[in-house]
Amino acid sequence: MIPSRRNFLQSLGVSMAGISLAHETIASGSKPPKVVKPAADEQVLFVGDNIAVANTEYGKVRGFVLRGIHQFLGIPYGADTSGKNRFMPPQKPTPWSDVRPALWWGNSAPQIMEKRYANPYASFVDHWNYDDVSEDCLKLNVWTPALDSQKRPVVVWLHGGGFTNGNGIEQDGYHGENLSRLGNIVFCSLNHRLGPLGYTHLKAAGGHPASGNVGNLDMVAALEWVRNNIANFGGDPNNVTIIGQSGGGAKVTTLMNMPSAKGLFHKAVALSGSSLSGVNKEYAEKLGLKVMEEAGLKPGEIEKLQQIPWREYIDIANRAVEKTADEAKRLNLTRGGYSPVADGATLKEGLFFTDASHFSADIPMIICSTFHEFSPSRTDAALEKISLTEVKEKLKPRFGDKSGEIVEAYVKNFPKARPIEIWALIMSNRKNAVAAADAKANQRKAPVYVAWFGWQPPLFDNRMRAFHCDDICFWFYNTDLMLTHTGGGKRPRALSEKMAKSFLNFVKTGNPNGGGLPNWKPYSVKNGETMVLDDTSMLVNDPDREARKALV
Repeated sequence: MIPSRRNFLQSLGVSMAGISLAHETIASGSKPPKVVKPAADEQVLFVGDNIAVANTEYGKVRGFVLRGIHQFLGIPYGADTSGKNRFMPPQKPTPWSDVRPALWWGNSAPQIMEKRYANPYASFVDHWNYDDVSEDCLKLNVWTPALDSQKRPVVVWLHGGGFTNGNGIEQDGYHGENLSRLGNIVFCSLNHRLGPLGYTHLKAAGGHPASGNVGNLDMVAALEWVRNNIANFGGDPNNVTIIGQSGGGAKVTTLMNMPSAKGLFHKAVALSGSSLSGVNKEYAEKLGLKVMEEAGLKPGEIEKLQQIPWREYIDIANRAVEKTADEAKRLNLTRGGYSPVADGATLKEGLFFTDASHFSADIPMIICSTFHEFSPSRTDAALEKISLTEVKEKLKPRFGDKSGEIVEAYVKNFPKARPIEIWALIMSNRKNAVAAADAKANQRKAPVYVAWFGWQPPLFDNRMRAFHCDDICFWFYNTDLMLTHTGGGKRPRALSEKMAKSFLNFVKTGNPNGGGLPNWKPYSVKNGETMVLDDTSMLVNDPDREARKALV
């Protein structure tokens, strides 16, 4: 089966009558920029004592130059978080006197690594990159065209993994070299504390009041490092865009609601993930007390908790989650566990984006999700022939007796969609993305732009569909690096060029228009303007609104 070069939305039978439709436009100079190849196939990697040396407030670092882009990997922005620094706000790194090598990635934050590669399909598709794991993980990476005073826009990437897993270079598509070259910008990525070591709220147990948010405070510290140092790498600290995907998208929205992050970034992008509130403080405090109990410690014995080996501590903390499951249900939490806590001090209590005078109201934003965040048949070809009746049964564990009504609503909205596509669309619904867009638009200050990524790769017999994570390499102009997401070649590269240039325009000006996509109007609650990203992209008004109503 050859993938359709048309828009996937149209292939599902969505009527365009009465819908605002902007036709595809091609920006001038639409051909992908050519990487300049040295004559006679000359040297492209340069590293040495006096090559790519930059100053930071803590000491000099030495990176390397690859294909004309300066790269610095594993620069410390905070101290080791083990021992007395565990569960505490990040501390400044110890300055160094020699030139520090910045030639390799920093350690990943502590997380369960056993069986990380057990699923060969996931390992093949996402091409996971993991290295050493330790509590000395507060490191960041920088890609820049030059070490000069040009003051380029800065992009800061926040990885996914649901506040529990991941790192700044988890996929090859996270690399900043191509986007830095294409847009003449500075690209940064970072590691920070995750899971129980980043988000155990121990205030009620005698711990630091901010212990439930130290993972996010790490990100604030990284942004402070950018503010204080990025000019030495050719960047502009007054033009910083944060972007994250999945859990990283939720990192974006939580940072937009942390007082300490005010002024540290100026634009925001959330891909396939967002949050509109922090974890319930009452639950988080009870979970922290349960952690102490599970560790055999009394409230106040935080110093002993800090000495437990991190791998053992994660198991203790996870057992505590299991034993507070009833408390999570009582408070109607969708899930328990470890993520930013709405403590009212480091993170806003209540719903985000409700105050038009809040600093988040002045930050332009892009919110994007994919058509098929979850594709049930990706590794099970038999599901391609599933019936609508079977889909309704499959959805009952999640939606109960409403599953039939929901399926029929999606069939009506997408009349040509096959049952397997209906299932994928429902499981990947845009409810949370639209809720975040509505809240941001209602602040009525800075614009929010909404996108829906529908491009499908010709891999696994076309069963991958527009899956969770697939759009990242398109925004970052890395489709030829992530062959297992795209297949490579001119087809994905053509869309990637338009998406990356539109993203770069947003990074530079707060407006994505002019990059080759159709005219992209800001989102409004009334019309739900949505840029559908595909081989043929188009702007439509809330294309799944009628189907989504059934999810309420």
